[in-house]
Amino acid sequence: MHFGMLFLFFLLLGCCELQKSTMGIKGLQGFVARVCPDACRMVDLKEMAEKHRIDHPDVLPVIVVDAMSCVRHWYTPESWVCGGQWREYLTVLEDFIDTFKAAGIELVFFFDGVVEEKKRDEWIKRRQQNNKEIADLFQFIKTHRKQPGRGMFVLPSALPTFTRFALKSLGQKTVCTLQEADFEVAAYALEHNCMGILGQDSDYLIYNTSPYFSIEKLCLDRLVTVMYSREDVCRALGLSMKHLPLFACLLGNDVVPENLLEGFWRKCLVTCPSRNRNYSRRISIILAVANYISKMPCSYSSLKHLEDILPLGSDKTLLHRGMESYLLPGQQSPWIPPDARNSKIFSDQEESAMCRDMEIFQLAKEHHIQSENHVIFNILSNGVVECSNSLEDDCDTEIPGQSLIYRPARQHIYSVLLESEKDGTCPLVKEWVVYCGNPLQQPELIQPIQPSIPGGTPNLKTLWFAKGPDVEKQRYSTFLACFHLQDAMEELQALEAPVAAFCCLVTYLMLQLLQVDPRAVHLGAVLVRGLTTLLMANSACGFPFSMDDLMPWKVFDGKLFQEKYQKSHRSCSMEELLEGNESLYTPFQNLKSLICKVCALKKRTIQSRPRGNGFIAGTHQREPNPRFQQTHRSSFVSPYHNQMRGNFGRNPQPQELLLHKFADVKTGRRYRSGHPDQRRRFHVPPW
Repeated sequence: MHFGMLFLFFLLLGCCELQKSTMGIKGLQGFVARVCPDACRMVDLKEMAEKHRIDHPDVLPVIVVDAMSCVRHWYTPESWVCGGQWREYLTVLEDFIDTFKAAGIELVFFFDGVVEEKKRDEWIKRRQQNNKEIADLFQFIKTHRKQPGRGMFVLPSALPTFTRFALKSLGQKTVCTLQEADFEVAAYALEHNCMGILGQDSDYLIYNTSPYFSIEKLCLDRLVTVMYSREDVCRALGLSMKHLPLFACLLGNDVVPENLLEGFWRKCLVTCPSRNRNYSRRISIILAVANYISKMPCSYSSLKHLEDILPLGSDKTLLHRGMESYLLPGQQSPWIPPDARNSKIFSDQEESAMCRDMEIFQLAKEHHIQSENHVIFNILSNGVVECSNSLEDDCDTEIPGQSLIYRPARQHIYSVLLESEKDGTCPLVKEWVVYCGNPLQQPELIQPIQPSIPGGTPNLKTLWFAKGPDVEKQRYSTFLACFHLQDAMEELQALEAPVAAFCCLVTYLMLQLLQVDPRAVHLGAVLVRGLTTLLMANSACGFPFSMDDLMPWKVFDGKLFQEKYQKSHRSCSMEELLEGNESLYTPFQNLKSLICKVCALKKRTIQSRPRGNGFIAGTHQREPNPRFQQTHRSSFVSPYHNQMRGNFGRNPQPQELLLHKFADVKTGRRYRSGHPDQRRRFHVPPW
């Protein structure tokens, strides 16, 4: 499928006017590299796989991949700032898999499926740090009018979400977790006697599980990397493996905050001062804490004594819970007697679920684990939705945040999922989302809103389990109703599925964005986040589309987007934008007419509004930067860009054209927020 048409159409209408940060123990990985070099062994994974086959002839060598800590290393395409080069990224993933497969190594990929409440504070802290990084990125773009170097790299929006589906499309086993991924990764590796864990999280130094390999140090062409030896770390610290969970907690981790430990660290430093003046304070703390623990009796009473002397406030079980989080199934600790362990981690999950129908609940859970749906299980289980950062410019007051743009659709999706569960009264959904000025001190409570469907919204039993042409029609119409497009059902059904889905997204944007000044980077994030909203609606409505029809590599490439964006703002003709390929003219015009027709019915008039060249900062137009033009035009030669020049090798598809001219929805007023200051940016959480 040649996606240029869809992509071009987004420029026509979109120009109408955020991943797991590596968590774990701060400084531990660096400490090991500097103070315990013997614990950092360069290993050949092919040789280890051969040894694993000899030692375990009935078990294939398997490496468990902590995918959330790997996506940053996987994304190597040149352009990332304008939304991502998705087909090139797909090729990178395929090459990664094929390299391991050639060595006889199977991969199992794990993704975080939830933010546990015990780690909420750390999650918030890291999202706020990401906001600062994104602000710096936009400032660089406005100043230099080019993409910064890799040192300022920020993941393209929704990269982890689409990576899950990419890996599934490549035939890989992909697991979305029910708790933080590091625990499930370590547990899976132990249970299945795996060859090792590939990731970049210092918590894997603490778990007593399979060997831990570094994705950061991986040399893919030779399949060599660094393996971190827990035994050597213990030897350098004067500890044993049973000490490591307590050691991690007393250094501060995702459960035990560092600010509670400052006084304890000072005492440790007094009793065990650093013997090397070249060591940083953090290294000195690590050594002093290890010395303190090495002299403690390994008993529950010792743990209780620590809980008494630490300023844990009202939660005296914090240390206990932190240590327990490192104990994998079947493992015991001398610090925690078996009768003191909390075995009810998920036993009350079904009892507290918002969805009371266990058949629906179990299917949603199964699909969640298998990475076959998006967000649905978290809504049905506890009514919570999380979303990380997007590449949005919070200083630009004329583009609404993508979270506000898609909130009406989300409210309809929430209603589809929850309305029938509480006697017709929908419970509120808690959204933990990132946006400028939001301290994330509490979730936003979002009211579900029933979509306008003749005869009412079908229940989930019908949407998810029933069969037949009438049900297929209900699924499709319910999906469209989430985006206020049910009146265009006949025209959309006549299109190929990816074309129809993308037209839904672009038309919905036109019905929401009354006046938007274009910004290519921001708009790229809006588009990609919109695709995740389509995924969510598709999952809720019983999959009227194949999930593969909604993937960004079918419709979008950030670098090509930037090139066509700039050409459009120089008032290039449709013929020039389509690069003289006459076979694309008619399907493009047909799609343009369809979307303009729907917008006209909704009282939205689309007019062309070229804005000039180059990146536009604030409300001031700037001249194009020659270096940026060269980077984003001359040097980019992608396989699908070449196809735009006529080398299709097949019949072109109409969804691949969509970018033609920059347009503006003229309404004579600014985008309203209900706030007296109509120019105020909407601070609503992103998806």
